[in-house]
Amino acid sequence: MDNAIIKIEKPQNEPVLSYAPNSPEKKALKEKLNEILKNEIEIPLIIGGKEVRTGKTSKAVCPHDHHHILATYHEASAKEVEMAVKASQEAFKEWSIMSWEDRASIFLKAGDLLAGPCRFKANAATMLNQSKTCYQAEIDSACELIDFLRFNPYYMRQIYEFQPESQKGVWDYAEYRPLEGFIFAVTPFNFSSIAGNLPTSPALMGNVVLWKPASTAVFSGYVFYKILEMAGLPPGVINFLPGRGSQVGDPVLDSPHLAGIHFTGSTKVFQSMWKKVGENIAKYKGYPRIVGETGGKDFVFAHKSADIKSLAAALVRGAFEFQGQKCSAASRAYIPKSIWNELKDEVLGQVSEIKMGSPLDFRNFMTAVIDRNAFSDHIGYIEFAKNSPECKILCGGKGDDSVGYFIEPTVVLTDNPKNKLMQEEIFGPVLTIYVYDDNKFDETLELCDTTSPYALTGAVFATDRQVIRKVMDKLKHSAGNFYINDKPTGAVVSQQPFGGGRASGTNDKAGSPLNLIRWTSMRAVKELFVPPAHFSYPFMKEE
Repeated sequence: MDNAIIKIEKPQNEPVLSYAPNSPEKKALKEKLNEILKNEIEIPLIIGGKEVRTGKTSKAVCPHDHHHILATYHEASAKEVEMAVKASQEAFKEWSIMSWEDRASIFLKAGDLLAGPCRFKANAATMLNQSKTCYQAEIDSACELIDFLRFNPYYMRQIYEFQPESQKGVWDYAEYRPLEGFIFAVTPFNFSSIAGNLPTSPALMGNVVLWKPASTAVFSGYVFYKILEMAGLPPGVINFLPGRGSQVGDPVLDSPHLAGIHFTGSTKVFQSMWKKVGENIAKYKGYPRIVGETGGKDFVFAHKSADIKSLAAALVRGAFEFQGQKCSAASRAYIPKSIWNELKDEVLGQVSEIKMGSPLDFRNFMTAVIDRNAFSDHIGYIEFAKNSPECKILCGGKGDDSVGYFIEPTVVLTDNPKNKLMQEEIFGPVLTIYVYDDNKFDETLELCDTTSPYALTGAVFATDRQVIRKVMDKLKHSAGNFYINDKPTGAVVSQQPFGGGRASGTNDKAGSPLNLIRWTSMRAVKELFVPPAHFSYPFMKEE
């Protein structure tokens, strides 16, 4: 490609398959589910392209059937982190100078593999490892991740095309270099697409990566890593390091080669990592880039002009799809008194229709929460609501962890807008509603803006356009992704770049060029075609 200027056509978002009865995709997916369930596997670390087995192991299980083991996976420690750092720095020598076209081709191929022959295995892995319904897996481990793999190369080329102006006799241009060192990608359990994007977006820009997947999503992460290998990812560019947070994270953050952190997870963990970076700042070769998305306490704010049925559907879907385990899930709602009784009947009616159980039964809308710790946390909030004079449970409120970690979709009514269920991220199937007096619209907007430290997603429901504008202006900093007459979940790559501010993260917008540019370091180059032969200037020729 010495004389080619390669074009990347703007991608189209991957179509979502329906998995309707008797559809070919449903048949293919069920075959993969059965295949995975019959074959327990062993998952090694992958360092420098080589499988590493430490002997310290844990189990990957199905949350909806926690007695079923999908895999035994090996855990990394400080020794393996050191090996991975060395492997990454060796790989950096060639990867960082590889042509962008060659790097792009690897991830574009990975996208096509995921869209084609690997689609149903990836979806089956996410359904079983994270207890997602077939539809939730399809929009996550297939469509969104495919979109990341296709749109990111397109955005990369746009970044490289952004060049400075040149004057006569001078040629100015910019290089977008990868960061010296390695990027530490720390990925969550709840989205396989995020788990795939966090290591691959820095790698696309020429960086090398140490990837620590969530311990509750190692199986689906490993399936995606093998797709990257099939696509031709060179050894050492992304190193796969399952393990406990302290055993992996502490030695990583102590390495002088740390060049950046790409993180999705809890606010507490992100803040502790940032603090550790600050304490170590003098030992690093550069100032590490820190990019993080850390959760939310996402709101739905309704006006009396809202359409009742669409508002109810948004609350039910927004709060209870994937058991509320989305950082964007509708977790608190502000409803005017004038429409509350009608809305309550509609919401409770729709919730009563929800079927919950194994994702293997495609009729189920909800399945299990991710693990025992999450189950205990969510039940703890529900018990608090049961015992609080400020709260009333309108539906749900029960859980059963005997087979899987199942919690009923729970709607709580509170008369205190500052109740902790209105403030704290629960990350489970619990929706808390505060009913406000219609004549206290402005005061309630203020409550919505100030009650929670988070600012990830939010939604307004109204048909009065002046009200919509007022809510958007008042809640300008309350949500990085804002929705009008729609649930606050379901951001699509290239359509709604995702991220929030305040305690929700650095708002570097995954699914856009803004995220990718964080993994580059510009070098501005000036070339002077006819340099001066003497130091003097014309102004010096006369007193």
